[in-house]
Amino acid sequence: MTTPLSHVELRPGAYADSVTLLQVSRAVQGLDGVLAAQVAMATGLNVEVLTEMGFEVPAHATTNDLVVALRLADGDALEAALAGVDRALVDANRRTTGTGGSGELAPPRTTATALRGAPEGLVLVSVPGASAFVEAMDALDAGCDVMVFSDNVPLEQELVLKRTAAERGLLVMGPDCGTAVVGGLGLGFANTVSPGPVGLVAASGTGAQQLLALLDHAGVGVSSALGVGGRDLSAEVRGASTREALRRLDADPAVELVVVVSKPPADDVADELTSYAATLGTPVELALLGAGRPDLTAAAEAVLARLGREVPTWPVCAPSEERTATPGGVLRGLFVGGTLASEAALLAREALGEDAGHTFVDFGDDAYTAGRAHPMIDPTLRLEHLTRAGADPTTGVLLLDVVLGHGSEPDPAALLAPAIAAVPQPVVVAVVGTDADPQGLERQVRALVAAGAEVHLSNAHATRRAIELLEAAR
Repeated sequence: MTTPLSHVELRPGAYADSVTLLQVSRAVQGLDGVLAAQVAMATGLNVEVLTEMGFEVPAHATTNDLVVALRLADGDALEAALAGVDRALVDANRRTTGTGGSGELAPPRTTATALRGAPEGLVLVSVPGASAFVEAMDALDAGCDVMVFSDNVPLEQELVLKRTAAERGLLVMGPDCGTAVVGGLGLGFANTVSPGPVGLVAASGTGAQQLLALLDHAGVGVSSALGVGGRDLSAEVRGASTREALRRLDADPAVELVVVVSKPPADDVADELTSYAATLGTPVELALLGAGRPDLTAAAEAVLARLGREVPTWPVCAPSEERTATPGGVLRGLFVGGTLASEAALLAREALGEDAGHTFVDFGDDAYTAGRAHPMIDPTLRLEHLTRAGADPTTGVLLLDVVLGHGSEPDPAALLAPAIAAVPQPVVVAVVGTDADPQGLERQVRALVAAGAEVHLSNAHATRRAIELLEAAR
């Protein structure tokens, strides 16, 4: 009988982005003799995850080091595994930069050089947050709107970008703008929807995706979805990009109704937004989460009513055998969508009261994504927490979201299903997606139900169902 071998090495100064490293890790994981593989930048969070996996990362590791952590069936597999790491990194780099013929020019290394001679338009910035400001400012200097996909961008830099954009009549979407539909093209994490009479302004990525999914199920299309970043309706930013996005959609003849969706905004900013919306020629429906305000499903139903459309029955799929919640247990929400987590927390607080021990984790929060891919791409961290929560005797019911669309994991249900099947508690899942999404909405729902989960299209309905199961066990 052989003994498994753990191997950890640092590669100072080596760098690759988190999505590339996720692909490298998965490629190496599939090699013979490799039991586990994590190739990642040595950020604090990644070091914490590696430590929890049983790897001993050298104490002098810094965020400028690439860490290669391998668990092997035996020492004989080490040489081939390290060769596999090198090969996967080269392959990933080749895919990123192109094959490069002898007469081919090197690609631009900055936004400013890429935009020389280019027509005005929209620039999408997706680099580590510490570098995003320079690239976004380059785009504004070139007369372009900019979508900043990057997170972990300091607030003061966001204020400078949006102040500059306002002076020039430009639009800054973000930072941390994960979802947009511009000119019929989905950017970031975007669902596939038909064009239609609704225009969205979203200070919330997964909030926008929830509305896209619900409206699509009701047969209503969306012409544009302009993300503005989750802080845009905060007391500091005060809706700087929301106003510009509203102005543009108001001028679009294809838009019959504008919907503004947001995590809980600052109260006085919400009041200012309400007053501004009243000055526009196009009617505006506000879907602003907050205590005492309608949830996103109720907001979608209000949109349908204003358009004179019928509200459909929101779909639910239940497993053949129902699990029983742990008596006296708490609700644990493990989310990839921040707005969906906020909505669930608000509904639970209203139904169950404050400080009752229920927890709602947003794995897309900046605290969890520094140096690693968003959980809609890399589910590793949530899967570990799901297993841990399932083993916790105080967990009564588990509540999850699965967000489909372009940019997201190709088959999230396949990764979640084994973990869901292994936990004893009831699992309620909100699957946010459309029939045309690349993952296949029906296929995803079927796999989750087969694993024992109850699946809803509405996150609010999923949350209320989880609360119902919890209360039934008291």
